[in-house]
Amino acid sequence: MFGLDKKDTSLLIVVAILTLLAPFILNPFPTDSAMAQFNAGYPDLMQRFVIFGIFAVGFNILFGLTGYLSFGHAAFLGVGSYSAVWMFKLLSYNIIPAIVLAVIIAGLFSLLIGYVSLRRSGIYFSILTLAFAQMSFALAYSVLSNPKFNLTNGETGLQVYNDDPQILQGANAPDLPHLFGLSMRSTYTLDIGPWAFDFNAGYYVCAIIMMVAFYIAIRIFRSPFGMMLRAVKSNQQRMNYTGLNTRPYTLAAFVISGMYAGLAGGLMAAMDPLAGAERMQWTASGEVVLMTILGGAGTLIGPVLGAGFIKYFENIFSKINDNVLHGWFAFLPDGLEDAVVTIIHPFVGKGWHLTLGIMFMLVVIFLPGGLVEGGQRLAAWFRGKRGKASDDKSTGKSTEPAE
Repeated sequence: MFGLDKKDTSLLIVVAILTLLAPFILNPFPTDSAMAQFNAGYPDLMQRFVIFGIFAVGFNILFGLTGYLSFGHAAFLGVGSYSAVWMFKLLSYNIIPAIVLAVIIAGLFSLLIGYVSLRRSGIYFSILTLAFAQMSFALAYSVLSNPKFNLTNGETGLQVYNDDPQILQGANAPDLPHLFGLSMRSTYTLDIGPWAFDFNAGYYVCAIIMMVAFYIAIRIFRSPFGMMLRAVKSNQQRMNYTGLNTRPYTLAAFVISGMYAGLAGGLMAAMDPLAGAERMQWTASGEVVLMTILGGAGTLIGPVLGAGFIKYFENIFSKINDNVLHGWFAFLPDGLEDAVVTIIHPFVGKGWHLTLGIMFMLVVIFLPGGLVEGGQRLAAWFRGKRGKASDDKSTGKSTEPAE
């Protein structure tokens, strides 16, 4: 199916089902219950799940498949966002031209940076990409915000104004990003008893694009080109000794990865028509590295899981404040309730980074292969239990304790 083997087809179908049913899966608790704090099925967060999933899948092609660790991919994310907003300003709010331009400009920019950075490998490559990203951030934040040729609008951020040309914007077209008239903020709410499920047009546009991007990543992983990238990761020096020039392959992987980042940046602007220099900071590059490692570098589904994991817990932990904690532990005596809240307080709210850091540390220590390895261990454990039960049954042995 679609040129994939049975295993990859099953994986793609599972991702499609989980993505399309996300409004139900991410809202397991009734809206008015105390546990609704852990629901994540609202449009803004679901959009971030799939957009950062695209970003991480693209980064995994460079890092997980080729072995090149880039600390500068946020530059392509930011360039994609700026390109999309400029398309909104010049043509119209239709997201298709904006996304196409974001991918093209990010690809050209990554070609330039990759051509220079890939002259080195290892830590030197990583430092070069970090330097380029910080230079890009500085340019967007100050130099390119010069009033004479204001391309980025500095710290305020690039946005669409009423006096912008928008030469293709129709009189009846939505005054917000749209897909041929369908507003990205259009949301239908389905109420079933105490549950409320939001079906957002913007989320489903991003979800479909993510599934296409995921399918392309599978084809890259399984192609001869992907095998060459694995060989580069395994032993690039030995390949060079054989007379094979690996530079075109690594540069192609870098550009493809940059285009994925540009696509994610364009979608971020399509969901919210604003582009700021903060998207190009080194922290954004570090975040996608964490997503990939946490999910499982070099695996297909790992980066998507890592992106969802980080964005989910980042949102949940940051929302938990002292009032929420007091509500949870109100059944305790007053003194004990205050003590418990005091202990937990540093790990939630503004301290969510601490909790996420601890979780990341635990995953790295006990699951070096990321969340995918955890899933594989669980599957092996269940298969082992099932196989043991089958063996006991076939040999007539009882699994019940002797009396």
